[in-house]
Amino acid sequence: MSKQSIFGRISQLAKANINALLDSAEDPAVMLDQMVRDYTNSIAEAESAIAQTIGNLRLMEQDHAEDVANADDWGRKAVAASRKGDELRAAGSSADADKFDNLAKVALGRQLSAENEARAAEPTIASQTVVVAQLKSGLDAMRGKLSQLSSKRDELVARAKTAQAQSQVLDAVKSIDLLDPTSEISRFESKIRREEAKVAGQQELASSSLDAQFEQLDASDVQVELDARLAALKAGPTQRAVTSE
Repeated sequence: MSKQSIFGRISQLAKANINALLDSAEDPAVMLDQMVRDYTNSIAEAESAIAQTIGNLRLMEQDHAEDVANADDWGRKAVAASRKGDELRAAGSSADADKFDNLAKVALGRQLSAENEARAAEPTIASQTVVVAQLKSGLDAMRGKLSQLSSKRDELVARAKTAQAQSQVLDAVKSIDLLDPTSEISRFESKIRREEAKVAGQQELASSSLDAQFEQLDASDVQVELDARLAALKAGPTQRAVTSE
């Protein structure tokens, strides 16, 4: 993954408006799961690429430090050779003095080369240092966004479970309302009362029927008496006299 693609990916993911994305999603929970996977994979890729970028920067810093150290070392050698040449020239040994002066020039050339290499690497090191800082910052933003995504997903899952539990409770309440024990008892009591009323009616009917029978019996006795008296009346006084004798 190139630095440019890392920047683009980090910038895109770090700036993502989660709430806006969720508002437009048909299934926010599924979308969040997918986003968590995407962010996790992207962070892993970015970490690998950034680690490589940091490694390259550290190598450049080491090379720069080595060039600076070499420049200092060659500078000390140039000074030492130059002093030796001065000592030999002062002692009248011009040939040997020239030899050490030439060595001093070689050392100075090496010093100059090392300084140039160090100086040439400094802008790249500076720019790469800025890049690494930006990449680290973007990576931190991605990690923060991933944490936000995970929290949002957990929140949605918890809310979904709560809503499901509430729905189950409401369904249970509806079932209780439809099968209200008190209403069942009331209907049972009404049924018993109807049965009791029916028995009372039957008893009343039986009682009235018995009274009617006794009334009929009484009426029959009266009728017999009336018939007997009528017969006696029709017989007249002679029949009653004969009867009396």
